[in-house]
Amino acid sequence: MNFSLLVRDQQILKAIKDQEWEEPTPVQEQVIPLAQTNHDLMAQAQTGTGKTGAFAIPIIGKLEKSRRIQCLVLVPTRELAIQVASDFTEMAKYSNVRSVPIYGGQSINVQTDKLRKGVEIVVGTPGRLMDLMRRGELSFEGVKFLVLDEADRMLDMGFIDDIEWILQSVPKNRQTMLFSATLPDTIKELARRYMRNPKEVIISQDSLTVPQAQQVYINVGRKNKLWALCRILDIEKPQLAMVFCSTKRMVDMLSDKLRAYGYSADAIHGDLSQASRDKVMQKFKSGKLRILIATDVAARGLDIDDVSHVFNYDIPANPEDYVHRIGRTARAGKSGKAITFVAQEEQHLVKSIEMFGRTKLHENEVPESHGRDTVKKQLDLEEYADHFGMVPFRMNIGKRDGVGMVDLVRFIERKTGIVEHLIGSVEVGDESSRLEIHKSVAFRAMKGLEQFSIQNRQVRIDLIRSPSRR
Repeated sequence: MNFSLLVRDQQILKAIKDQEWEEPTPVQEQVIPLAQTNHDLMAQAQTGTGKTGAFAIPIIGKLEKSRRIQCLVLVPTRELAIQVASDFTEMAKYSNVRSVPIYGGQSINVQTDKLRKGVEIVVGTPGRLMDLMRRGELSFEGVKFLVLDEADRMLDMGFIDDIEWILQSVPKNRQTMLFSATLPDTIKELARRYMRNPKEVIISQDSLTVPQAQQVYINVGRKNKLWALCRILDIEKPQLAMVFCSTKRMVDMLSDKLRAYGYSADAIHGDLSQASRDKVMQKFKSGKLRILIATDVAARGLDIDDVSHVFNYDIPANPEDYVHRIGRTARAGKSGKAITFVAQEEQHLVKSIEMFGRTKLHENEVPESHGRDTVKKQLDLEEYADHFGMVPFRMNIGKRDGVGMVDLVRFIERKTGIVEHLIGSVEVGDESSRLEIHKSVAFRAMKGLEQFSIQNRQVRIDLIRSPSRR
């Protein structure tokens, strides 16, 4: 199918051609006809599949050029507000309708000036919209089209009461469209209360993640995440890469370290001013910045087609966040790679992501390097420990040396000062033994025991890497 079969408005078709969109995506193919016939609808689709075009195209085609607000789009973050408003502007460039993003972090006077000049489309975050409504600067009495974009994220961020407060001020006689990467029961309940017999559109039901994204995970402890990241960056040389961390502090620390090692990297998170965030994003979009380190605030609303790699430096505890993070790559039909670093005690999160996303993460090793590493790998006992923190070793002492299990445990206690309850299972073989020592004292055991001998045989102790525990 091509757009000329879906869209009759020649001005919109001209704008689509300028965007170099060759054919509609699956969500556009299904949503546009329903939206054009005034149906309320609830759509679940992967991120990066053209959702904004799916609702912007039919809405622009039905707007009156009156400089009165007729369309309201609610979004969870300022980044998404800016992006969606920009998409509307591009799509309406020949249609003589205006859009404005409304969000916290920008001067409220700048936004009121734009509203007073007259716009047809408002894209905003709930908090700033409510502020302007209370000031009497914003009225939605003429709204005919309401869109809830990234609805699950808005609920996750605690916006449900704000959304319902805003919806009370929007005429009931309207068309309502809800878009979300996931459709939990809370979303469906919201739809039942505020929509009229909504049509349900499910795109890629069997997988919530983009199929063009190669998804892998790598077992690596916290001490060696930076080593693994830099090794992959050096070997694979991503065109543009996004790296997600769980905290703002980690984002700043990682950004500083990467820049210190000579990488083109910068950070974006909620504590930065809007001007700073805009500056970083402009550099990233233009390719002047190659690596963007971010918290989940940036996982939504960033529409950058050329992100080749997404790294989960910290694996998200919430599987929905994983879906939205990796949706930043493999956009617009392109391929991409999502790499997740997983510590031994985080293995269960991989399974949770696979079950939620109906997808498969393949286990990979850090690639071999034939040159000198930018960051030196450290000995990290976390990579060897099991869920109980026990680190497995093999010792070159066995029954042929005249020792049994009790003898070996007493030897370890006597020579290292490690108490017995920090020593796990001990299996004495003929020529060697397998034993477990808690990670808190394992390094001391390694260094201490190799100074001694048993029956005139020098002790040698080697780490054993445990198999993945998923």
